[in-house]
Amino acid sequence: MLTPRFIPYVLKQVSRHPARSILTTLGVAVAMFLFVSVQALQRGVAEATQATGKEVTLVVYRENRFCPATSRMPDSYARRIMAIPGVESVIPMKIVVNNCGASLDTVTFRGVPREDIGSITKSATIISGSIEEWKRRGDAALVGETLAARRGVKVGDVLSAAGVDVYVAGIVRSEHAQDQNVAYVDLAFLQGTVKRGGDGIVTQFNVRVSDPARLPEIAKAIDEEFRSDSEPTDTRPESAFVARAAHDLVQLVGFSKYIGWGALAGVLALAGNAIALSVRDRIKEHAVLRTLGFRGGLIARLIIAESATLCLLGGAIGSIAALAVLRFGNFSLSIEGTSMNISAEPSLLAVGLAITAVAGILAALLPALNASRRQISESFRAV
Repeated sequence: MLTPRFIPYVLKQVSRHPARSILTTLGVAVAMFLFVSVQALQRGVAEATQATGKEVTLVVYRENRFCPATSRMPDSYARRIMAIPGVESVIPMKIVVNNCGASLDTVTFRGVPREDIGSITKSATIISGSIEEWKRRGDAALVGETLAARRGVKVGDVLSAAGVDVYVAGIVRSEHAQDQNVAYVDLAFLQGTVKRGGDGIVTQFNVRVSDPARLPEIAKAIDEEFRSDSEPTDTRPESAFVARAAHDLVQLVGFSKYIGWGALAGVLALAGNAIALSVRDRIKEHAVLRTLGFRGGLIARLIIAESATLCLLGGAIGSIAALAVLRFGNFSLSIEGTSMNISAEPSLLAVGLAITAVAGILAALLPALNASRRQISESFRAV
């Protein structure tokens, strides 16, 4: 540990070579910006694709179909699904997207029966507008908060995408990633607007079950019910459905963790090189300090504190910049109508600062150890 009375000395050493300190700080900031961004991306994918054990929603999709435009089933399937034991509710959905591939700006329209909009928004909060306005107009939409911020629309505006124009009747806030990036519209309106798969055709059914433990059993029963029909189904828990749709993206995001670790290695190398050069330039000064009674351990702690200060400063700049960009950018990674938020959680700032502090300490260990072991006479001869 280092007593507070030595803090001015450490800060003086940091500011003694401004060019070196600024370049080191900026280098660490860039590396931590990259690391925090990668961590946010991985968190968003994990939250959208990992089962929690409390999941109660199944997604029924057309078998061997992937893009919403190719999954077409008659909405009459809803009655047969509802008759299966353990099913609590069934919501047929028509889904229209402006881009079926991977994108950071996908607009997803979800058409739901007018009478089911209450159950859709039960777990969400309407932060602007009203559900009554949605019910009053046939072309109205309840828009997720993230999508509204990304597209810059508010209540009363018109949201246009994929050939669909809707009136924004409300903005909803939800913890569910799929609700944050969609616009809920009336099913009949959406079926009448799109050219393919119109009246009586839906893209998927969202099935709520009474017991999470029965998800696999009920999913199998639903697929068996439609196995011999002209439109057989593929039923999965919602998280598994998102994971399947985003399989390629999940693999790419998984690879990105190596980029994050590479950024940390860069922090270590950058800070280590800066501190090693700084210590080499101060051999005479350390000899004087040893002559004045400073022990080798204290000199080592001063060097480590200097390195940790530089890394913490750079880590704070990079982490805050990454969180600000992610927060105000409202990025959402979408593919095949499913969305994964790139979460800018404040806890990432604490993680970034902790990692840079540890990196700063590790980077300075070797130069600090050498400086602490160097004898006074040896130091003066090295000048």
